[in-house]
Amino acid sequence: MSRIGKKIIKLPKGVAASLLSETLELKGPKGTLQTPVPPGIRCLIEVETLRFERAEEGSPALHGLARALAANAVVGVSDGFQRELDIVGVGYKVDVQPHRATFNLGYSHAIDFPIPEGISIKAERKPKQIPQYQMSLTVAGTDKQLVGQVAANIRRLRQPDAYKGKGVRYAEERLKLKPGKTGK
Repeated sequence: MSRIGKKIIKLPKGVAASLLSETLELKGPKGTLQTPVPPGIRCLIEVETLRFERAEEGSPALHGLARALAANAVVGVSDGFQRELDIVGVGYKVDVQPHRATFNLGYSHAIDFPIPEGISIKAERKPKQIPQYQMSLTVAGTDKQLVGQVAANIRRLRQPDAYKGKGVRYAEERLKLKPGKTGK
């Protein structure tokens, strides 16, 4: 048995689960998500719980994967996921509009970033107590994988500099800066 696969998922109030042909559909206050159920794995919907069982020929890895994807979908439709990014640098800024965000990150041109369906982005300035100019960006949505991928794509627009730390970074990311020529 898979240790993760045999754990029971409790459904919060307001979340409904239904099993389609090979997918599990979850509906909640934040939206609807579908997760695949691999062959050889059975999803049992009980009163306010979800349970996954494996057939004899089923893979233990797929057992745990199916349960983890379903647990992430339950959290997504009930609470949602978010990822915070910091934009550090003089003149670095972002302008968020309904379906796109425009980044000014020190290049000779602005970068237009299309916002995918199901993702919301909020930008706000940090207080001026910080020595460097800084903005905060929050990427939120119901799909954990999509939120993480959009945050990674935004970070990739201008990765943090190794010497001054300028660029786009995750809020919890800590950089070890190089000393430079005179810092021997």
